[in-house]
Amino acid sequence: MASNSTLSKALIILLCLNSIIHTIQAQSKPWSPLDAPKELLQLLIRDPLTLSLASTDYGHIIHQKSFAIFEPSSIHDISKLIKFSNSLLIPFTIAARGQGHSVNGQSMTNDGVVVNMTELNNNINNNRIVVFDDYVDVGGQQIWIDVLHACLEKGLTPLSWTDYLYLSVGGTLSNAGISGQTFRFGPQISNVHELDVVTGKGELVTCSTKNNSEIFYAVLGGLGQFGIITRARIALGPAPKRVKWIRLLYTNFSTFSEDQEQLISFNGINETNAPNYVEGMLLLNQQPLDLSFYPEIDRSRITSLVTEHNIIYVIELVKYYDDNSQDHIDQEIETLVQGLNFVPTFIFEKDVLYEEFLNRVHSDELALRAQGLWDVPHPWLNMFVPKSRISDFDEGVFKGIILKQNITAGLAIVYPVNKTKWDDNMSAVTPNEEIFYVVSLLRTTKFDKLEEFQIQNQQIIQFCKDAGIGMKQYLPQKETHEEWVEHFGQKWEVFEKRKARFDPNKILSPGQGIFN
Repeated sequence: MASNSTLSKALIILLCLNSIIHTIQAQSKPWSPLDAPKELLQLLIRDPLTLSLASTDYGHIIHQKSFAIFEPSSIHDISKLIKFSNSLLIPFTIAARGQGHSVNGQSMTNDGVVVNMTELNNNINNNRIVVFDDYVDVGGQQIWIDVLHACLEKGLTPLSWTDYLYLSVGGTLSNAGISGQTFRFGPQISNVHELDVVTGKGELVTCSTKNNSEIFYAVLGGLGQFGIITRARIALGPAPKRVKWIRLLYTNFSTFSEDQEQLISFNGINETNAPNYVEGMLLLNQQPLDLSFYPEIDRSRITSLVTEHNIIYVIELVKYYDDNSQDHIDQEIETLVQGLNFVPTFIFEKDVLYEEFLNRVHSDELALRAQGLWDVPHPWLNMFVPKSRISDFDEGVFKGIILKQNITAGLAIVYPVNKTKWDDNMSAVTPNEEIFYVVSLLRTTKFDKLEEFQIQNQQIIQFCKDAGIGMKQYLPQKETHEEWVEHFGQKWEVFEKRKARFDPNKILSPGQGIFN
């Protein structure tokens, strides 16, 4: 028979084990705002309306309900939040949200915390855009249109843009930031001198190519996986006053792509004669046909051309000018288009203010909002296609899938860029060819038609895979871990090591679905 002493010891052990189990169970439960320190607790918002607004994005396709919205008054608040999460046995996930312009849930987190970066603008110490002679310091929460306005007041401008300016600086730099200036100046991430970043450990780091370079390279194009960008130092140049805005129409894809490649080849050879912007788009024999850019007197003959050929390819190029170059800008345009093989007489020109051109999408936004067509699903598909396979892509996708299925026209953009303008140390992924094409299928639909577009997008992706085209998605969304490894290719090992170093608990940006 056991002694009382033995029984007492056994009882004490059982009580201790029971206490440990209860402690582990308590810590394993979903975290609560009541667990947060008081200074964080007062910044956590849980009212249904605020949660609802953060549960969707511009895509209106994916919906995730966060546990709370965090409204920081300073960068240090973000650092404290991340450190608090890391201190828990089961950390909660955190997603930074600027303008919420992503389309596949990248700025959301299910049962985690969404950081409302725009709240930083309510503190005057954070809401500053400081313009110097050749760079501008700007908060990651700021939007590009405000950066533009501040720089223009000093006669300066950033060099590389996105097509839409009501996006946050941190948001575009977390992807790459591309537009028609990319061929010449590189994406926006190639025009950054320095960053302030809050890492996935909650550390506040100032970084550049020479100082803390690993986190600098990681966050640029890093899809928010390694840190939250809170300040960026952006390169500037002299701002022009006006632009010549040209569109050229083509009936043959090979001619169209050859002329585009000729236009971007001016870069680095004779930059005085080079265009400042080159993009391209499709005019498909599908309704509605957007001809708003063109003079009304020419719209009927453009419509006839589209009807005859089913697809018309459009080169869009821009040349900047100011008072000093005003007298010879027309000659420069003539020289620029000389030798291009567009359809004779199908050349169209506008002369507008520099800001009016850069902010051209905003007028479309206002019109769509007025029609109730802004806050609807946007099943976008953005791709980088190697130059060597762009003709196969035209045959298989533009003509073989999009035109034949005839769901809707939408906006299809296609233009080449130079890989030499990208820094391969950065996280952004591109095809391994000297020239590759940006292809953006920017469609808008109603909820009852969404599935048709999603199926078509998957058909396009599968076509590229089956044909071995080597396409890389921009603003990617993958379903499996294996697909993410395939997407990053040779960069995966570095990407994974950077995640382990800067966000070991896999707290940041779960909406991407890369590590969560």
